[in-house]
Amino acid sequence: MSLIRTTAILILLTLTFSQTAMAKENVIKFSHITTEKTPKGKAANYFKELVEQRLKGKVRVEIFPNSQLYNDKEVLKALLLGDVQMAAPSLSKFGKYTKKWGIFDLPFLFKDASSVECFTNSPQGQALLGAAEDKGIKGLAYWLNGMKQLSANKPLLVPDDAAGEKFRIMSSDVLEAQFKTVKANPQKMSFSEVYNALSTGVIDGQENTWSNIRTKKFYEVQSDFTESNHGVLEYVLITSTEFWDSLPKDIQKELSAIIKEVTAKETRWALEAAEEDKQFIIASGRTKVHTLTNQQLELWAEVMKPVWKKFEVDIGKENIDAALKCNN
Repeated sequence: MSLIRTTAILILLTLTFSQTAMAKENVIKFSHITTEKTPKGKAANYFKELVEQRLKGKVRVEIFPNSQLYNDKEVLKALLLGDVQMAAPSLSKFGKYTKKWGIFDLPFLFKDASSVECFTNSPQGQALLGAAEDKGIKGLAYWLNGMKQLSANKPLLVPDDAAGEKFRIMSSDVLEAQFKTVKANPQKMSFSEVYNALSTGVIDGQENTWSNIRTKKFYEVQSDFTESNHGVLEYVLITSTEFWDSLPKDIQKELSAIIKEVTAKETRWALEAAEEDKQFIIASGRTKVHTLTNQQLELWAEVMKPVWKKFEVDIGKENIDAALKCNN
């Protein structure tokens, strides 16, 4: 009996030890909507690589790119339910959770990608990362995609050229207002549906970065692109406050350090990709890229600028003023 009892105790101790060891490994399911070739896709994989190197046995990362699990709208619900632990949606998708992140959708607010980086690194930009924490969403970092360009099956050189055209937009009231100022018809639609919608004529055009235009092959189904740089596509790396608070402090500290390192690389990849992808699209011969004159750009900016005032209260004038300082 003594031997049986001893064996049983050993088995129980072994099982307890195994369960304890398993419990120490935190799983991060990371869902995003772009391909692995985009700056965001590369950054997600690099994050996984560094976590495996530095937190092996404590944290395991599983990456689900290209809308394999959820689109950007669905992923926010999944994050709050604990079905995924990390995502990097566009800041345009958070109107339900905070209006302040609408600053990144304001047309012609940022002069270029350097101005965006200046703002996101500023005290105001960093404070904005916490804008949705009261809704259970913790902002961890901003990830740049790039400046947005316009496309259609006709040249878009002046605002009147956009009148009556159906443009796909993300689920943002700011972007809806932006296109309405040029008398266009904005259509809210998931990113994964855009290519088919363009190819079948459900929509006439869209706005996006050179990176997304290339990887999703929008240049195959649009005859004309306008290098407008009228807005920025910025992502926010998020987790749920519940999941983050459940992690031991030492793991939080290491993950924060990794995220900072990954963010620096992601920014560099985004800046490099912008020109490279633009040149690839031009060289493809499948579409025509139009460069606007300063006068044409000023006309677009003048027509769209009333959108700033419309959302000034929601976003905060102090935040808009901080962004404008970064254009100097």
